[in-house]
Amino acid sequence: MTTQPTQTDGPLSSMLVLDLSHALAGPHAAMMLGDLGARVIKVEAPQGDETRGWGPPFVVPPVVGASPESTYFLACNRNKKSVVADLQSREGKELVERLIRRADVLVENFRPGVLDRLGFGPERLKELNPLLVVLSISGYGHEGPDDDRPGYDQIAQGEGGLMSLTGESGRPTKTGVPIADLLAGVFGVCAVLAALIERRSTGHGQTVRTSLLSALVGVHSFQGTGWTVAGQLPQATGNHHPSVAPYGLYHCADGDLQIAVGSQNLWRALAEVTGLNADDPRYLTNADRVRNRDELERDLTALFSRESAQTWLERLSAAGIPAGRIRTLDEVYSCEQTRRPGLTVEVEHATLGCITLPGTPWRFDERPEPLHTPPPILGQHDFVVRAWLDLLDEPVRFAEEEGPATETAGL
Repeated sequence: MTTQPTQTDGPLSSMLVLDLSHALAGPHAAMMLGDLGARVIKVEAPQGDETRGWGPPFVVPPVVGASPESTYFLACNRNKKSVVADLQSREGKELVERLIRRADVLVENFRPGVLDRLGFGPERLKELNPLLVVLSISGYGHEGPDDDRPGYDQIAQGEGGLMSLTGESGRPTKTGVPIADLLAGVFGVCAVLAALIERRSTGHGQTVRTSLLSALVGVHSFQGTGWTVAGQLPQATGNHHPSVAPYGLYHCADGDLQIAVGSQNLWRALAEVTGLNADDPRYLTNADRVRNRDELERDLTALFSRESAQTWLERLSAAGIPAGRIRTLDEVYSCEQTRRPGLTVEVEHATLGCITLPGTPWRFDERPEPLHTPPPILGQHDFVVRAWLDLLDEPVRFAEEEGPATETAGL
């Protein structure tokens, strides 16, 4: 039914995921499920997911007349098939209803209440498919005074406290990637997998909810308990750890390096390598070193600045002290350690040809390397998906002529 390659069977190869989401948090979650082998059908509005227009950078295909592709869209939509449907129209709603009846998982990140107004509220979804697991991602949660606010990553980073912990003190700084969106997607997938397991015993699906705000609160970690338990308000400490010292970035004669001295033995090893006095009362314990961090940074910077970063990295490595350089992304993707575990994948895009994408961060010992499919162009699989649904609506003929092992066969 299609000339596109299909994924290698994965742990979720019997699952069908309906991706009604847009932008990043929901699409990232659906992509992760696709990476695990699920068949993912992405339903896009006639104008397409808004990230198709987020750029630059855009890549202009060599195919005459083909639309430029946004690298933002390419980042979160591999292993999916794209169909176009206007959810405001009768035809669009009918298509989505047919897909819901067949799906195991539905991913959506509309503002709370929007799906209800489109005619797909919780009761309707249960009526269409009692086994359906719904992942609903919002900006600030599905209840409370801010439940109807739209969610945007940087705003959530600010209101979720992350920017107050990042960068230099007094200068709130966002992270370099949309971490609230990405974490919401990751946490959402964790909950979906748990709901699918629970479905085996309960015999019914359920809705699991997360949000950009809850994802950020979920990773406050020791910074959160610093306030909730100890009553100490954490502050940004730049490129240095707030609770361990020395642990951070230092300038050398020709560049920067980072060290992580997380134990007293490592402190004594560092003191020996650098010539510092390990028993200096200012630096005797980790608590002492954190209290006197500014002085310790000055002392270490004065020492590190005398020689090159590479020289220090060799010395620190020989002494067993964790250390590393600062790499740009071009260096990361050309690094053999990044390429060897398959952290990048090559796919054959419909208009761009062979492209390289960031890969999956896991491997299964008992499964072969997964085969990935490229992010789709808008509406690329309209015919394939509709034809597949038509076949499923004729079960006798479908069984006789096609004989699929699962309902996702043919996708």
